[in-house]
Amino acid sequence: MNLSIFFEPLNEDLFAMFSKPRTLGSYISRFVSSFPDWRSADIAIIGIHETRGRDQVDPDTQTSPPPARAVRKKLYGMMKGTGSCKIVDLGNLRPGITLDDTYLRLKEIVELLVSHNTVPVIIGGSQDLEYGQYLGYEHLERAVNMVTIDSRVDMLEELDEPANRKQLRQILMHEPNYLFSFGQIGYQSYLVEPEVMATLEKLHFEAYRVGEVHQSLQEMEPVIRGADLLTFDISAIRHQDAPGYDPANPFGLTGEEACQLCWYAGLNDNLTSIGFYEYQPELDKRQLTATTLATMIWYFIEGYYHRKNEMQFSSNKFTKYAVGFHDNPDKMIFYKSKNSEKWWLEVEALSADKGSRIVPCSYEDYLQAIKGEVPNRWVVTQARIG
Repeated sequence: MNLSIFFEPLNEDLFAMFSKPRTLGSYISRFVSSFPDWRSADIAIIGIHETRGRDQVDPDTQTSPPPARAVRKKLYGMMKGTGSCKIVDLGNLRPGITLDDTYLRLKEIVELLVSHNTVPVIIGGSQDLEYGQYLGYEHLERAVNMVTIDSRVDMLEELDEPANRKQLRQILMHEPNYLFSFGQIGYQSYLVEPEVMATLEKLHFEAYRVGEVHQSLQEMEPVIRGADLLTFDISAIRHQDAPGYDPANPFGLTGEEACQLCWYAGLNDNLTSIGFYEYQPELDKRQLTATTLATMIWYFIEGYYHRKNEMQFSSNKFTKYAVGFHDNPDKMIFYKSKNSEKWWLEVEALSADKGSRIVPCSYEDYLQAIKGEVPNRWVVTQARIG
């Protein structure tokens, strides 16, 4: 497939000044006159100026500047981190004639990049574009894990609601259903209907309030480590650190917490795409949000180049722990990496023909088990396996 037909090239004059030696911009091969070799790249940056999912009143209006432009300016001027750096910038994806066409176009791009082991970093418009990102995994023909960082749970069902408030319902209703697990990080209770939270609990999905993130940010690492794809709604960040979204929210994640979560995402060996949505540059007068977003992407890239490839649990790189329970002959099996000191938990299926599944966990889960308590992560994972 000739990917270049889907993209608009970048204006080189706009970014030339951000390509000084040792800056990240000098290492990024971008689409200006010729399309970069994405097949040999580790990471591909994609801009999408698509906002029709945000407002159904005037769906053809897209007068704001492209969200990726300001972010690129900040990102290109940052210093390159440690290690190698094989990154391409494919330019801005041309929106489809309809919003659904854009979803399908994004699906094709994500599918192709993922199948060639190139991680797309999407800087998009409205959050409903995560539906197109999710569709890009249909070709894998296996269950996938998804995590979204958002102050709301976008699962409304009213027809008159904009697309960016109900895309999660689209994902859950999509056939074939290949979503194994879903994690929501940073939601705020007063912004989410109780019925929505009850639905997530019924489906055995994980959801963490923003207060829980503040209290124990490290406990979010296993949640993110289990994801194949991750999406980040900028409205999850408090307005003081990222004012470029509407409506304004004085509460939420700090910029530092957002960067830490992106670092976790970069380190995740399984994660093959990440999307950043809902940035509205017309509201970002001093480009503070662009700087925050660029820094988050910088930490994701840095995390990516620190991946450990820790997936072979039978190797001598792991220590195996078996925790017994007094009233149960079965044992709970944990694995700890000797390199990164991260933990995993082996969960047996309820039915013998479905085998077991090894999922990321935390040291706290292990401590809970040795006290004789069954970790909630074990319970919800077994319920999903069946």
